[in-house]
Amino acid sequence: MITITDEDFDPGACIDAARDPRVGGIVTFTGIVRDDGITSIELETYREAALQELGVIRDEALSRYDIRSVDIIHRVGPLAIGDHIVVITVGAPHRRDAFDACEYIIDRIKETVPIWKKEHTAEGSRWVPGEHS
Repeated sequence: MITITDEDFDPGACIDAARDPRVGGIVTFTGIVRDDGITSIELETYREAALQELGVIRDEALSRYDIRSVDIIHRVGPLAIGDHIVVITVGAPHRRDAFDACEYIIDRIKETVPIWKKEHTAEGSRWVPGEHS
Protein backbone atom coordinates (compact mmCIF):
# COMPACT_ATOMS: atom_id res chain seq x y z
CA MET A 1 0.00 0.00 0.00
CA ILE A 2 1.17 3.47 -0.89
CA THR A 3 -0.92 6.32 0.44
CA ILE A 4 -0.74 10.08 0.73
CA THR A 5 -3.30 11.34 3.22
CA ASP A 6 -4.31 14.28 5.33
CA GLU A 7 -5.57 11.89 8.03
CA ASP A 8 -3.55 10.41 10.89
CA PHE A 9 -2.58 6.73 10.74
CA ASP A 10 -1.79 3.92 13.16
CA PRO A 11 1.77 2.58 12.75
CA GLY A 12 0.72 -0.54 14.69
CA ALA A 13 -1.89 -1.36 12.06
CA CYS A 14 0.85 -1.11 9.40
CA ILE A 15 2.96 -3.61 11.33
CA ASP A 16 0.02 -6.00 11.67
CA ALA A 17 -0.66 -5.75 7.93
CA ALA A 18 2.96 -6.77 7.16
CA ARG A 19 2.69 -10.06 9.06
CA ASP A 20 3.16 -13.04 6.78
CA PRO A 21 4.38 -16.61 7.37
CA ARG A 22 7.39 -15.89 5.09
CA VAL A 23 8.38 -12.81 7.09
CA GLY A 24 10.84 -13.14 9.98
CA GLY A 25 11.29 -9.43 10.58
CA ILE A 26 9.28 -6.25 10.18
CA VAL A 27 11.11 -2.93 10.29
CA THR A 28 9.30 0.39 10.46
CA PHE A 29 10.35 3.98 10.31
CA THR A 30 7.90 6.50 11.70
CA GLY A 31 8.66 10.17 11.14
CA ILE A 32 7.15 12.54 13.72
CA VAL A 33 6.99 16.35 13.85
CA ARG A 34 9.61 17.32 16.41
CA ASP A 35 9.83 20.45 18.51
CA ASP A 36 12.95 22.18 17.24
CA GLY A 37 11.73 25.73 17.67
CA ILE A 38 8.69 25.43 15.42
CA THR A 39 5.03 25.62 16.36
CA SER A 40 3.78 23.46 13.47
CA ILE A 41 4.51 22.44 9.88
CA GLU A 42 2.55 22.26 6.67
CA LEU A 43 3.29 19.66 4.01
CA GLU A 44 2.24 20.12 0.38
CA THR A 45 2.64 17.77 -2.55
CA TYR A 46 1.94 17.22 -6.19
CA ARG A 47 -0.09 14.12 -5.31
CA GLU A 48 -0.07 12.26 -8.63
CA ALA A 49 3.68 12.70 -9.13
CA ALA A 50 4.40 11.83 -5.50
CA LEU A 51 2.35 8.62 -5.66
CA GLN A 52 4.10 7.63 -8.88
CA GLU A 53 7.54 8.28 -7.38
CA LEU A 54 6.66 6.38 -4.19
CA GLY A 55 5.70 3.44 -6.41
CA VAL A 56 9.04 3.62 -8.20
CA ILE A 57 10.86 3.66 -4.84
CA ARG A 58 8.85 0.67 -3.59
CA ASP A 59 9.63 -1.27 -6.77
CA GLU A 60 13.33 -0.39 -6.50
CA ALA A 61 13.42 -1.65 -2.91
CA LEU A 62 11.63 -4.86 -3.84
CA SER A 63 14.18 -5.54 -6.59
CA ARG A 64 17.29 -4.57 -4.54
CA TYR A 65 16.53 -6.38 -1.28
CA ASP A 66 15.11 -9.76 -0.26
CA ILE A 67 11.89 -8.34 1.12
CA ARG A 68 8.25 -9.43 0.90
CA SER A 69 6.35 -6.20 1.45
CA VAL A 70 6.68 -2.43 1.49
CA ASP A 71 4.01 -0.06 2.73
CA ILE A 72 4.37 3.72 2.77
CA ILE A 73 1.95 6.27 4.21
CA HIS A 74 2.84 9.98 4.01
CA ARG A 75 0.84 12.81 5.51
CA VAL A 76 0.16 16.20 3.97
CA GLY A 77 -1.55 19.29 5.30
CA PRO A 78 -1.08 21.08 8.62
CA LEU A 79 0.68 19.04 11.33
CA ALA A 80 1.37 19.81 14.98
CA ILE A 81 4.30 18.82 17.19
CA GLY A 82 4.07 15.06 17.83
CA ASP A 83 1.96 14.27 14.75
CA HIS A 84 2.93 11.41 12.46
CA ILE A 85 4.47 12.46 9.14
CA VAL A 86 5.41 9.19 7.46
CA VAL A 87 5.48 5.48 8.18
CA ILE A 88 7.45 2.95 6.16
CA THR A 89 6.88 -0.72 6.93
CA VAL A 90 9.09 -3.41 5.41
CA GLY A 91 8.56 -7.15 5.87
CA ALA A 92 11.44 -9.51 5.06
CA PRO A 93 12.60 -13.05 5.83
CA HIS A 94 15.68 -11.61 7.58
CA ARG A 95 16.33 -8.40 9.52
CA ARG A 96 19.31 -7.06 7.55
CA ASP A 97 17.37 -6.72 4.30
CA ALA A 98 14.42 -5.20 6.17
CA PHE A 99 16.63 -2.58 7.86
CA ASP A 100 18.56 -1.79 4.68
CA ALA A 101 15.41 -1.50 2.56
CA CYS A 102 13.70 0.77 5.10
CA GLU A 103 16.70 3.10 5.21
CA TYR A 104 16.94 3.10 1.41
CA ILE A 105 13.26 4.01 1.10
CA ILE A 106 13.32 6.99 3.50
CA ASP A 107 16.51 8.33 1.90
CA ARG A 108 14.97 8.09 -1.59
CA ILE A 109 11.73 9.73 -0.42
CA LYS A 110 13.69 12.73 0.85
CA GLU A 111 15.70 12.87 -2.41
CA THR A 112 13.02 12.48 -5.07
CA VAL A 113 9.40 12.73 -3.89
CA PRO A 114 7.75 16.14 -4.52
CA ILE A 115 6.66 16.93 -0.96
CA TRP A 116 7.40 20.41 0.39
CA LYS A 117 7.58 21.52 4.02
CA LYS A 118 6.69 24.90 5.45
CA GLU A 119 7.70 25.50 9.07
CA HIS A 120 5.72 27.87 11.27
CA THR A 121 7.40 29.63 14.20
CA ALA A 122 6.43 32.40 16.58
CA GLU A 123 8.35 34.78 14.26
CA GLY A 124 6.69 33.68 11.03
CA SER A 125 6.81 30.96 8.39
CA ARG A 126 9.45 29.65 6.00
CA TRP A 127 9.66 27.00 3.29
CA VAL A 128 12.37 24.46 4.02
CA PRO A 129 14.55 23.53 1.03
CA GLY A 130 14.37 19.78 0.51
CA GLU A 131 17.03 17.42 -0.74
CA HIS A 132 15.01 17.10 -3.97
CA SER A 133 14.79 20.87 -4.59
